[in-house]
Amino acid sequence: MTHFIRDAEITDIEHLREVFRSASLSNENDRTLLQEHPEWLELSTEGLLDGRTRVAVGGNDDAPVAFATFVVIDGIAELEDLFVDPRWMRRGVGAALVEDMAARLNDLGFDSLEVTANPHARAFYECVGFVEDRIVDTQGYPAARMIRPTGSFD
Repeated sequence: MTHFIRDAEITDIEHLREVFRSASLSNENDRTLLQEHPEWLELSTEGLLDGRTRVAVGGNDDAPVAFATFVVIDGIAELEDLFVDPRWMRRGVGAALVEDMAARLNDLGFDSLEVTANPHARAFYECVGFVEDRIVDTQGYPAARMIRPTGSFD
């Protein structure tokens, strides 16, 4: 199945919430912690409303199957969200969204993109060009803070 990437639209919100929840709960190592904190499964619409969210659309109904959101904090561009519907995982959709987001941020004048990588996602981020900068504490557990250039990664 193929996909294409576009800006998120307000009409995508229910699909994004579904992708966020199903992708979050698909990792058995996070599932118990997320079920103990259901408020962590509430997707903020701020990135969507601010135009900072991109979606990968695929399948027969052209519904979003993945999305990525960036945020800029203290002059640092960060990949705030990257979630892929579990049925679309391991098909290059997440990597395509990272490349798309990096190119967008490069166009906005940022030289690098940072992410706080859950331990189960670390290998993915390494494959798309991120390297560990340091370990940070998160609400759930210590995680790698990773960085990559916004230029093309091959």
